[in-house]
Amino acid sequence: MEFPSDFLAREGALLGPRFAELYTYATLEPARGITVNTLRCIPAWLAEQADFSVTPSPFCPAAFTTAPDWRPGRHPWHHAGVFYAQEPSASAPAALLDVQPGMWVADLCAAPGGKTSQLAAALQGQGLLVANEFVANRAEILRQNLERMGVTNALITNEDTARLAAAWPGRFDRVLVDAPCSGEGMFRKEAAAATQHNDALVEHCAALGAEILENAAALLAPGGVLVYSTCTFAPQEDEAQIAAFLDRHPEFSLCDLSGCGFGRPGEANRAPEGFAAQRCRRIWPADGGEGHFMAKLQKSCEAESARQGRVKPTRPAKTPAEWTEFAKTYFPELAAQPVSLAGEWVLLPPSGSENLPPAKLRLVRGGVLAGSVVKKRFQPAHALFMAYGARCTNREDLTRDDPRTAAWLCGEEIEAATAQNGWCAVCVDGFPLGGGKVSGGRIKNHYPKGLRNLG
Repeated sequence: MEFPSDFLAREGALLGPRFAELYTYATLEPARGITVNTLRCIPAWLAEQADFSVTPSPFCPAAFTTAPDWRPGRHPWHHAGVFYAQEPSASAPAALLDVQPGMWVADLCAAPGGKTSQLAAALQGQGLLVANEFVANRAEILRQNLERMGVTNALITNEDTARLAAAWPGRFDRVLVDAPCSGEGMFRKEAAAATQHNDALVEHCAALGAEILENAAALLAPGGVLVYSTCTFAPQEDEAQIAAFLDRHPEFSLCDLSGCGFGRPGEANRAPEGFAAQRCRRIWPADGGEGHFMAKLQKSCEAESARQGRVKPTRPAKTPAEWTEFAKTYFPELAAQPVSLAGEWVLLPPSGSENLPPAKLRLVRGGVLAGSVVKKRFQPAHALFMAYGARCTNREDLTRDDPRTAAWLCGEEIEAATAQNGWCAVCVDGFPLGGGKVSGGRIKNHYPKGLRNLG
């Protein structure tokens, strides 16, 4: 591969004798890996049971590196949301955020959803996750991925971050900004990143990152933590970006990442004099991943908050009788759960979302899409089975080696062995693969056509 000339000039001056390190990685295979969805299983179980090679990653306790030629997308566990295919070092920023169950967390640049899935797994279904993506078609990809991972407590928005900050100031315990960037760390992995690169793009991305950081600061509650990350090496988007932010926000302090166990310190010659660049973290491709920069910031507990006062809870929607009857039969623990309605659709909203101030925001999905009422019958959605299929009272239990598993993922009807007539969850090794309807010993396939293994 060839590096862009402006990139070569800048990095040659900044790195000096170390510049050869960048040339070395260009000749190597891109790093590949997966991050385990701990809503489904623990990493140790996957490492023991996997029928593919995995090596623990230094970047995140739930991440593994895999063979360069292994393609995970057709594996049944991928369809079941057991893991997310993710370049190993990309798992680092979300892990640094130290999310705990019950927190309110915002991921402001969330698509395609790998880091968001990590945040959701850390919450373990408790608390609230706002996953935002500005680009509409990417927001739809985000929705599909969070649905596959069985996330139940997310609000997915398609918004400008300024509108989120205006609607929900001071509401969040943790905020992740994986900022849109010039992508210099992805040159080896994505050829387009190199061909599209120029100094104007770097400046544009730096300005956009600064704007998103401002909105992230407004969303964060006093005492809260913000992690900012990029997949680039450009100083304007990295050390200099954080230095400028701290100059504007004395209520924030820069946390020390020197003990994180991976990567290398930030570099002083990429930031204004006096900035503690060594507290930031850089990952170079020679460190086992691609290229990343990370900074962790904490808002003072004494900082002023623009948080709005007590929110009057919204009145719950009237629960359709058709849903209640269906839930009592197949998902008894969900039958008494409050629902929200969007036209004919029935949703199971995240607990606590009713305490958010009402706002006219573009909402892609709020919680789990349970299904719809059609001709006075309840028609369950794929998302319901992906979120709660393992708890369904009627299940067809497959294994990854069962020929019926491959047939199911291709969209075919399969023979029923454990499921009885009616709706059922189809599971592989205990993990949900969606739902179908049983009649006469056969399961009619309701796996979405766009997700099937075709060809």
